[in-house]
Amino acid sequence: MPTEVPAAEAGRPWPLGAHCDGDGGVNFAVFSAHAEAIELCLFDATGTNELQRIALPGRSGDVWHGRLRGIGPGQVYGLRAHGPWAPAHGQRFNAHKLLLDPYAREIVGRFEWRGEHFGGERADPARMDRRDNASFALKARVVDERLEREGEARERRPYTPLANTVLYEAHVKGLTMRHPGVPDPLRGSCAGLASDAMLAHLQRLGVTAVSLLPVHQHLDEQRLVAQGLTNYWGYNTVGFFAVEPRYASGAGGLSPRQEFRAMVRRLHAAGIEVILDVVYNHTAETDENGPTISWRGLDNLSYYRTLAAQPGAYENVTGCGNTLDLRQPRVLQMVMDSLRYWAETMNVDGFRFDLATVLGRGDHGFDARAAFFHAVAQDPVLAGLKMIAEPWDIGPGGYQLGRFPRDWLEWNDRFRDGVRSFWLGGASTRGEFAQRLCASSDLFHANGREPAASVNFLVAHDGFTLRDLLTYERKRNEANGEDNRDGHSANLGWNCGVEGPTDDPKVLALRSRLQRALLATLLLAQGTPMLAAGDELGHSQGGNNNLYCQDNAATWIAWPHADDTLIAFTSRLIALRADSLPLAGHWYSGQPGGNGLHDLGWLREDGQPLAGDDWRDLRPRALGALIGAPGRAAAPLLLLANAETEEIRFALPAGRWTAVLDTAHADGAPHWQGESPYPVSAHSLVLLSRVQPA
Repeated sequence: MPTEVPAAEAGRPWPLGAHCDGDGGVNFAVFSAHAEAIELCLFDATGTNELQRIALPGRSGDVWHGRLRGIGPGQVYGLRAHGPWAPAHGQRFNAHKLLLDPYAREIVGRFEWRGEHFGGERADPARMDRRDNASFALKARVVDERLEREGEARERRPYTPLANTVLYEAHVKGLTMRHPGVPDPLRGSCAGLASDAMLAHLQRLGVTAVSLLPVHQHLDEQRLVAQGLTNYWGYNTVGFFAVEPRYASGAGGLSPRQEFRAMVRRLHAAGIEVILDVVYNHTAETDENGPTISWRGLDNLSYYRTLAAQPGAYENVTGCGNTLDLRQPRVLQMVMDSLRYWAETMNVDGFRFDLATVLGRGDHGFDARAAFFHAVAQDPVLAGLKMIAEPWDIGPGGYQLGRFPRDWLEWNDRFRDGVRSFWLGGASTRGEFAQRLCASSDLFHANGREPAASVNFLVAHDGFTLRDLLTYERKRNEANGEDNRDGHSANLGWNCGVEGPTDDPKVLALRSRLQRALLATLLLAQGTPMLAAGDELGHSQGGNNNLYCQDNAATWIAWPHADDTLIAFTSRLIALRADSLPLAGHWYSGQPGGNGLHDLGWLREDGQPLAGDDWRDLRPRALGALIGAPGRAAAPLLLLANAETEEIRFALPAGRWTAVLDTAHADGAPHWQGESPYPVSAHSLVLLSRVQPA
């Protein structure tokens, strides 16, 4: 770039961020309601040498703006904000600190934990630290996405209906780092996820969407870096518009952003949607003693929720030190602009919102009618995309399962706990298990929600893997450096009689049988199922149930040890769900249908209807579900569950039945046809279809 550019013109206050205008210039627009001046700082291509500072000359309301001619794509820049330094009152302006544009599409540099990044002195945080951090600070690079998209064909999304949706939660890096079919240079990257070998596996399984852990650029916390660890999961965002560069292979000379878009295109061509886990509840700047990287230095009082009686301190309903304040219109705008960017420019198909209760918090707690939910509901770019809430945070009234807006889906931990408890010996009744099988109608039906709103899962990234749930009853998190205090202690698991790995064939057979019964419950239940990557192949994390900081073979999916029989079984389950949809996408009434059968009836093992105390008794752990009006099947279906330790001979309704699935068999294929009774093995689930008269 030239050593000096022409003086800035006023430009325009929209859109926020840096945008090439197609007329030889770049427009910059930055929000700050409390700043007294904003400077634009231009750097050389390496981002180490500051070349020029230019005061943004325009101000429209709370947006500072300016247009520069003679610069374009590739220009590296940062911001400096002038204003009062009064930390006790929530004002943290320090022009000695270079700030990252919150709208940066591409971030330059690698963050290192240095004292220069803190706005206050370490010995006395109330005193301004006057050291300039520009040489070490993260910076933004101007990009022109219009040029990048020239020649790209208009992409068509799969738009998979919710009734057909099967989610597959995965980490971009961990999914492919150990996959022998992925070329070495592509392992752990977006290109690796879109490789032929990975696409073949996803298509073999039959999943319809990958739900990716955060791909927004993030930082590793200071404590982890000091211990030689990293924030592997990525829930510590520093750039809401930037792809994490650690997930890019650089193959073909593509930038991380371009490689991500190429991945999405390949997945879409294979009929697979892409859902992003997004973290709009807090940022990487941590608590009031954390570094000044971006938002804190631009307008601390606007971006963060502070305590009414102590504005120098943050509300911390996230447990991460700070909480973004979506009550502020410009903060809400940043979140909406980010969502639209990932939907429109990056072509993703939906979002899973981390600690989503935060997004609906007003002045008096959670409100499903909060401005954020209204903004999403009316946005044409987001229309038709999947919105999934993690329906809790750690603040007062933070658990809001079943209370999100009608069009939203929610992670259902009641399904996880109820199903684990039923199969693995916890205090679960037949009534509880039946509710979870039927999309937790007690939570969603009464609030006018559809069954698909319940995102059912057995395990997720946070907790034991499915294999470890049946191998360990005590967590083994010592590698995380917190003396095994982190992670959940109550996991509702069962080690099947031996803690940890074993060669005992009886224990191994029991663990395998329970894996199949749990997977069958997940994939045949009403609601939207979510499979955690690796559970289909027996992945173990060695008993660590909180691998958020382990970027190594402990958490990377163990493809070399994959159980191919279990993969085939899981694929068969997903195909069975797609073909017959045993429990349909509508709520059941319990009333007779046109065939004379109730649309859904519940049976004891002796064939009699469940009634009264049958629902509340803890034993026996066995029941049948007679489905008279299944979603796509022409014949009635009968689902039988036996979580007891002995075989139960279930009395079947009149007629001849054929077994469609029996999890007592490794392949799930029982090859049985006959009349009552059916011998349901211990720890097994069976699906039968009534043979129609010729």
